[in-house]
Amino acid sequence: MLMLIIIEGTMVMPVYTPALHRNNNMPRNELISRYFAQGYTNKEISQVLMAVHKISISISQIKRILRSLDLKRRKVNLPLPGIIGAIYKIIENSGQCLGYRAVWKRLTTEFGFFIPRKSVMELLRMIDPDGVTRRRKRRLIRRRYTTPGPNFVWHIDGYDKLKPFGFPIHGAIDGFSRRILWLEVGPSNNNPQIIARYFLDTVEQLGGCPQRCRCDLGTENTVIEEIQVLFHALSNYEIVRNCFLYGKSTSNQRIEAWWSILRRQNADWWINFFKDLRQSNLFNDADPLHVECIRYCFMDVLQKELNQVVIQWNQHTMQVKKNNESPGGKPDILFFVPDSCGTRDYIVNCDQNDILYCQQAYGESRPIHGCSEEFISLVNLILPNHDRPSDVNEAADLYGQLIFQLSFYDK
Repeated sequence: MLMLIIIEGTMVMPVYTPALHRNNNMPRNELISRYFAQGYTNKEISQVLMAVHKISISISQIKRILRSLDLKRRKVNLPLPGIIGAIYKIIENSGQCLGYRAVWKRLTTEFGFFIPRKSVMELLRMIDPDGVTRRRKRRLIRRRYTTPGPNFVWHIDGYDKLKPFGFPIHGAIDGFSRRILWLEVGPSNNNPQIIARYFLDTVEQLGGCPQRCRCDLGTENTVIEEIQVLFHALSNYEIVRNCFLYGKSTSNQRIEAWWSILRRQNADWWINFFKDLRQSNLFNDADPLHVECIRYCFMDVLQKELNQVVIQWNQHTMQVKKNNESPGGKPDILFFVPDSCGTRDYIVNCDQNDILYCQQAYGESRPIHGCSEEFISLVNLILPNHDRPSDVNEAADLYGQLIFQLSFYDK
């Protein structure tokens, strides 16, 4: 099962893949096992071992190691009840937005079931026929987009569809590989210091910044601009003047296109869920206390789901489309192994001391659970020793308890 390693105090993508373990001495066979569990082909495993871990190994040797570890992509006599149970768990709540390819990917990475995609499609048609019909929609024809390689341009933007309920989202995507660099929910996606912290934590994780950042016009991006220019100047990079680009939101093509994917795969369910709470008079978005309550109960659960969406996206295989000059393949492979498609990494290396200084001088950590310290103290006072929710149902139960208890304080 996929393991998520989250370092407390940082606001950056979980270290979900060994490629993000910088300076890690993980044994070779364990690396192969981890990449296998993430759905990589033998060729992709060989490429990423060489590009990221500097381990030279042939495809035939990888096959022998996989056999010795009893790791097979097509297993026989898989427990059908277990597979069906896993599918039901995946499509519960916001998973209703997922198509059969996304469900197949989660079966592989989260449950260790290696079955044909066609079988998953047939099972979904039986288990969730209404959902299959609902997801059959035509795709829009989009403009062509080209960029030379990974870390040449990062597209940065905020997502406001959940903002009316107290959950603004902020994200960034690499223009070449379409790898999601961060996707964070917090109390604000307009605070320049919090957004700068997202950027800086990602720069620290990758060891450098992009050649260019592409952002919308707005004061929330001013600190990122200053940091980007500073890193380029400190690196003696020749193109400091054009390292940060502003433009209209509709022109920020890469990230705007991905927001529609997020809407289909996750956000749409949450929008309807919070609307139901509001229509049932259980949530009043004009009441600051209600907003604090809903953030306290649901923000961590929502962030956990956003992490799942991103990890699944970064490890899925994108097909080469007609009249589209973007390469096909897994975003993680395109990002970490640019040689596989005949290009190079355009990252601008940054000194760790410079990154640390900027984190302390310009960055601001997101509030715990998205709430004020005073509100958290109040919750601990009226509900001492309560457990943090791990899923939507537990979060809804906690929210109901809080609203009920706090109603006595209003009287």
